[in-house]
Amino acid sequence: MLRIKRDDKVMVITGKDKGKTGKVIKVFLADQKVVVENINLMKKSVKKSDQYPNGGFIEVERPVHISNVMLVDSKSVKPTRYLTKVLKDGGKVRVAKKSGETI
Repeated sequence: MLRIKRDDKVMVITGKDKGKTGKVIKVFLADQKVVVENINLMKKSVKKSDQYPNGGFIEVERPVHISNVMLVDSKSVKPTRYLTKVLKDGGKVRVAKKSGETI
């Protein structure tokens, strides 16, 4: 079971964006990296095109290593660890350690 999935709310725990929260947009399994909304923004130059008629610079979210983010508990709005519980039907669910709520 993956530690962090798409649409999870996470907080950056180290680096230049430490303390910021955002939603996971994309997960790269092979590289163990995630792209988080409005985190690790870099400027990228673009040529003139139909999408960017003036060209210039745009801000793009770059991947962050999965070890640098933690899941956010919806109840306390703080970063938390999680447990994996097995349901009676055999399915697995992630549960926040601090509050006991399902993530």
